[in-house]
Amino acid sequence: MHFAVNFLVWLVPAIIILSIVLPSAMRILREYERAVVFRLGKLIGAKGPGLVFLIPVVDRMVRMDLRVITINVAKQEVMTRDNVPVTVDAVVYFKIVDPEAAVVKVENFLQATSLIAQTTLRSVLGQSELDELLAHREMINRTLQEIIDGHTGPWGVKVTAVEVRDVTLPDTMKRAMASQAETERERRAKVINAEGEFQAAEKLVQAAAMIATQPIALQLRYLQTINEISGDRNTATIIPLPIELFTPFLKKPTP
Repeated sequence: MHFAVNFLVWLVPAIIILSIVLPSAMRILREYERAVVFRLGKLIGAKGPGLVFLIPVVDRMVRMDLRVITINVAKQEVMTRDNVPVTVDAVVYFKIVDPEAAVVKVENFLQATSLIAQTTLRSVLGQSELDELLAHREMINRTLQEIIDGHTGPWGVKVTAVEVRDVTLPDTMKRAMASQAETERERRAKVINAEGEFQAAEKLVQAAAMIATQPIALQLRYLQTINEISGDRNTATIIPLPIELFTPFLKKPTP
């Protein structure tokens, strides 16, 4: 009886201590998570996924997510190389490829990546002209991705893509571009009309040359015109007949 009482006296505190210590000594990490472990302030390494054991009080763990992270770059006022003020924003996609570096080499990798993206966006677009920004968006996106990734690479952060999402122009620039587009459409219409008239004139010259060598062609065309006009029954048309049309009939037959 005395032994049982002593056993219970020791068992109850042991259970209480284990219930407090075990949760802090064991961590379960998902497939996309890693634990960067420090022991007495010294980096031990990255562990996981699965069950990770820690020494209570001695070890400290920083949980890192390896999935792709998306950040929105706030709208930036940018002056292009041809002195056009525009407002742009972008989206940056990146992920952690080295959890240890993301913890040790930078204080806050998320904030640092966002600030680098903002400054790079202003710098790259400031060196581009408006036409390049509007027509060669993919090339600018690749340039932004390469530059930002070059800065974040030592932090263990891999930038997978950068997309310039929206480009806002001043109202005066929009009106000027609309006027320019309208002028360009009118110019193209005039060019197409002139080309059509030129081709029609060429065909008329060819027809005139043929009629000059073959007078009978003019008579055939005259008869065709009469046939087309006669199709409209509601119209009375008086057409003079050239005497040349009856020349073959006025000639006396040779005996």
